[in-house]
Amino acid sequence: MTKKILILSGSPRKQGNSDLLCDEFMRGALEAGHTVEKIRVQERKVAYCTACYACRDTGNCAIKDDMAEIMEKMIACDVMVLASPVYFYSIDAQLKAVIDRSVCRWTEVKNKEMYYIMTAADGEKESMDTNRTVYLCIL
Repeated sequence: MTKKILILSGSPRKQGNSDLLCDEFMRGALEAGHTVEKIRVQERKVAYCTACYACRDTGNCAIKDDMAEIMEKMIACDVMVLASPVYFYSIDAQLKAVIDRSVCRWTEVKNKEMYYIMTAADGEKESMDTNRTVYLCIL
């Protein structure tokens, strides 16, 4: 069965370690016959959530930027891959903004296979723990 895969690369560096791993995931998925779209969040305009809570009334974010399109893709995909380097023991700001902004329609992001790609300069496994916790919270 062909799956529709969305990769959200949070890496601020094009061809950085996280971004390269996204490309490898995409290569394998394409070879397996799936459809894949990779979005480099850094190249999109995604503002930070302002906690205005307009989404409570309308179901849509009041901020007009690329997030509405990204949200539709998050809802429509079968498989979602998130990727982030570890920054100060957490997820990077680019991908965190996407996660925060998805609050208005997060309940529509369901029945997905999900994967999380993490990279870190620190060689200690424990350095990934907080980042992993952020990911587990969004499941």
